Amino acid sequence: MNKGYAAFCDVSRQFYDAPYRRVSDGASSSAPYSVAGRDLPQGWQRHRSGDWLAFRPVERELPSQGWKIHVSACLDNAERVLGTVWDYCVPRSVAFKCMPSRYLLHSRNAKYANRAASGKFITVYPADDEEFRTVAEGLDGLLVGEPGPVILSDLRLGTGPVYVRYGSFTERYCYDGSGELVPAVSDAQGQLVPDRRDPTFHVPPWITLPAFLEPHVAARAATTVADVPYRFERALHFSNGGGVYVGRDVRTGRQVVLKEGRPHAGLAADGADAVARLERERDALQRLAGLACTPEVLDFFTLGEHSFLVMEYIEGRPLNNFFAHRHPLIEADPSTEKLAEYTQWAMRIYRLVEEAVEAIHARGVVFNDLHLFNIMLSEDESSVVLLDFEAAAVDDVTRRQVVANPGFVAPADRRGFDVDRYALACLRLALFLPLTSLFAVDRAKAGHLARIAGERFPVPPAFLQEAVAEIQRGLTAASPGSAGSKAGEGPGYLPVRLADWPRSRDSMAGAIIASATPEREDRFFPGDIAQFANSAGGACFSYGAAGVLYALAETGAERCPAAEEWLLRATKSPASGTPLGLYDGLSGIAWVLDRLGHRDQALDLVDTLTSRPWHDIAPDLHSGLAGLALALDSLATSTGERTLHERALQCAQLIADKTASSAAGHSAGPAASRAGLLHGASGTALLFVRLYERTGDGALLDLAADALRSDLKRCVRSAGGTLQVNEGWRTMPYLGAGSVGIGMVIDDYLLHRRDEQFEQARVDIVRAAQARFYAQPGLFRGAAGMVLHLSRTTTEGPGTHDADVRRQIDSLSWGAIPYQGQLAFAGEQMMRLSMDLSTGTAGCLLALGSALHEAPVHLPFLPPPRRPQNRLPWGSRK
Repeated sequence: MNKGYAAFCDVSRQFYDAPYRRVSDGASSSAPYSVAGRDLPQGWQRHRSGDWLAFRPVERELPSQGWKIHVSACLDNAERVLGTVWDYCVPRSVAFKCMPSRYLLHSRNAKYANRAASGKFITVYPADDEEFRTVAEGLDGLLVGEPGPVILSDLRLGTGPVYVRYGSFTERYCYDGSGELVPAVSDAQGQLVPDRRDPTFHVPPWITLPAFLEPHVAARAATTVADVPYRFERALHFSNGGGVYVGRDVRTGRQVVLKEGRPHAGLAADGADAVARLERERDALQRLAGLACTPEVLDFFTLGEHSFLVMEYIEGRPLNNFFAHRHPLIEADPSTEKLAEYTQWAMRIYRLVEEAVEAIHARGVVFNDLHLFNIMLSEDESSVVLLDFEAAAVDDVTRRQVVANPGFVAPADRRGFDVDRYALACLRLALFLPLTSLFAVDRAKAGHLARIAGERFPVPPAFLQEAVAEIQRGLTAASPGSAGSKAGEGPGYLPVRLADWPRSRDSMAGAIIASATPEREDRFFPGDIAQFANSAGGACFSYGAAGVLYALAETGAERCPAAEEWLLRATKSPASGTPLGLYDGLSGIAWVLDRLGHRDQALDLVDTLTSRPWHDIAPDLHSGLAGLALALDSLATSTGERTLHERALQCAQLIADKTASSAAGHSAGPAASRAGLLHGASGTALLFVRLYERTGDGALLDLAADALRSDLKRCVRSAGGTLQVNEGWRTMPYLGAGSVGIGMVIDDYLLHRRDEQFEQARVDIVRAAQARFYAQPGLFRGAAGMVLHLSRTTTEGPGTHDADVRRQIDSLSWGAIPYQGQLAFAGEQMMRLSMDLSTGTAGCLLALGSALHEAPVHLPFLPPPRRPQNRLPWGSRK
């Protein structure tokens, strides 16, 4: 689970949206600070940029980079701190910006906020090094004694809330060592290099640390763990509130867990910081001392300003780990015996968890954060221990949940023990279909999931029916968390069957159009949180309007002229630093505009593409040279601009040179770091295959084969014979970053040249596309990609027949939710709906079109290949 998505859930109950768009009701925490609304002197400008509200004197020029000052603050002193900074900076004509509301400051300091950005309430921009020292020391003197969270990326002045770092003042971008577009600064030679924004302080090598900062650097290094009687051995994970570590008591040799709490950081919904939550956990566990289902408290100490709770180390693995290895629906056709065996196991484990919850309730403790990751199951599967009591309530049955997993978060009307009972009801369903995050959008989905689980597992009906009743208690069509469907709905939950084409197409298109926000400048259709990452996010092919318009057009749905006009306006003058990629930037937008008949603006974007430097761009298909080259080569054919063919070949040569350099050991190379269609070598193989088809140059097929073999080296074969990309801690079958995307390019390669390794690989990859369960519906990281691959592949044998495609279409429906009476799909992380191509409804529409449309549709540059003579398009079978 990517917990960064939680911050994008507060604005809308149906779609992800930028936190700053939360509307104030005049009294809520999203109301702006009164200081931020003060009248500015003549010659000053106030403007909004994302979460930030900036103030600057118009006539005063600032450098593009330098030492900047950050000021942190707590929720309760933020208005006072902002007033102090305003009163200092405005009379001195010093530019600054701030988080303009309590809500936005809370979001920046929340438990799962970005650790490197946490604490940054105000940023001050001195005009030069002399002013930097004056302002930094001036503000430090004025703000001494004001509390605030530590800013991990910066150097602290003294013990107050003033911090400094060297970095960019303006939006400039370059490509880092992995080929990713990142914020940039100029080095000593004037070249753009990454502006590092790690959760650690560092000074660029060409910059000399100002002498007045040296004592503060020494103070930063003064705190060590030398006097602590524990050895920190490894980190389990980090959050903005601190880390969780496995360690050892050096006095006894006993293995322990140390949990860290940073003051004023890692805020929960009630404003409690990580230290307060750590104290809650200590108090709850002390109340529960002696229970076999909870860890024992061993110690509590402070190091510097950070607090640490020391607990006994619990042997075992989180329940989600057992679940992932045991669940029978990860297979294509699990036996009746296997389904029955799993059902017995799941119900036994549920009873162990239920008994543990009853035991802590008997001690007057509400857990408040029960979910699959907080349940430790012993290796012999005979007992459970509940972990992570930082949200627990002791002798307080009125408290609401303040920290929760999205798949188990209780409705706002639940309090005390009812919060845990709701989570137990979710656990009943999640043990069979772990899709309970969908309840954040529509709790009526519980009835649909229970029906699906009951049809596939021999689970007693009452076990699921009781769960649905608890989850949907008090739910009406108008309730928060309802998408307008009726509570308890089963077979009629979805407005149309997915296989009922073209009715399902029209329903998905209807949902997409109904979601449109033509009045907004940042996006037309709601999608993934990546829409807010850069200026092209709401327009690009992967997450924005371009991809949605492509899916609508390819599947024969009604066009949306308003969205086309919006896309033309949004890309008329691309901002500096706009990505160039096929899926995330300008080349994909230009390619779509040309297909939609807007050739002049497409060529205007091509001029922008060809004027930018390409040398540091990654080779990949998503953001890099392969996607750029494919778009240019296609545009050369469609527009008659023959020089674009040459530019495409230049991209291909750059990729070949980068690959050769990497193979020679001169660099790790971006292509070596990831595998798959979008970010791995398979995307470059696709380019080489397409260029071979145009030029007939056999050397290009050689390059394609080398690229495919490179990705196959990153794959592992499971016990069941499936081939998946190995990411070290998990294996991935998916279309975007998994083996299925590799298989699609292998299919196209084998149309031109035989290869025994590739023939076997694609058979094993087809097996990876046949599981009954995938965690998400999306095109690149879910079930829709499996539908597309099985509909398209030329691989023969088991898994490629009509029944196999039908089965995957049925599984795709598990992630569907009604939206305004139409068919829509949940996006990445399953907490909100999405309409985009990469993660949402448009991608599912395209996948269904690949299987059901009379003229099968496809992804860019991956047209349906020539099928064997004995195989007809799926939709043509009677």
